Amino acid sequence: MKTPSKTQEDRSSKKRSAPVRLSNAISLEEYKSDIEFLNNKGLADRINEYANLANIEQHLSFYTYTITIDLEKIGVDEEIELDNKIKAKRVKELLEIVKVLNRDIRGREENLSPIFIIGGLYKLNSPFFLGRIKLYGKDGEFSLDTDMLKDTMTLKLGENTIEEDTRVGIVKNILKNEKEIEENFNTTNIQDFFEDLENKVEQYYKG
Repeated sequence: MKTPSKTQEDRSSKKRSAPVRLSNAISLEEYKSDIEFLNNKGLADRINEYANLANIEQHLSFYTYTITIDLEKIGVDEEIELDNKIKAKRVKELLEIVKVLNRDIRGREENLSPIFIIGGLYKLNSPFFLGRIKLYGKDGEFSLDTDMLKDTMTLKLGENTIEEDTRVGIVKNILKNEKEIEENFNTTNIQDFFEDLENKVEQYYKG
């Protein structure tokens, strides 16, 4: 939503649907009631008071989230439309960010880059794999439910299934059933996955 400036005659707000959609990040593991103790010693020292103890809930887990990008809407805002080269550049920059995603959380730098990624460039803008990622864990070893993914990839757009346009990227030696994943899907490493997707985005905007 874009609010109008004071100088505009039309005072109504303009609306534009977002070309990039990000789902909630959903934990794939149960919360184990881990607690971290802390205090406010720094503040207490500055005001000559005693530091109070507190605790916060901690949850170390694998998460799943889905990003969908509507390439037709990138760089388009009513009568304004950017050059295709700029559109491709913006999408590729977003993909680069996702590839090395991280953030500071309470003074710690956390790595949020993907260890498993599935997707592709499709004729329909739809989050096909949203809610289709399931992880089984025991004694610190984790396996991915491949049956759910294989069933999802049987979906058809016209005469062709989405499997034909889907690739999988994976970080080695993390998932217990890595070999099963490689046998069932068009699998590569994370870097090659993103390079392939960026090349497809480049070709899309070249027409």
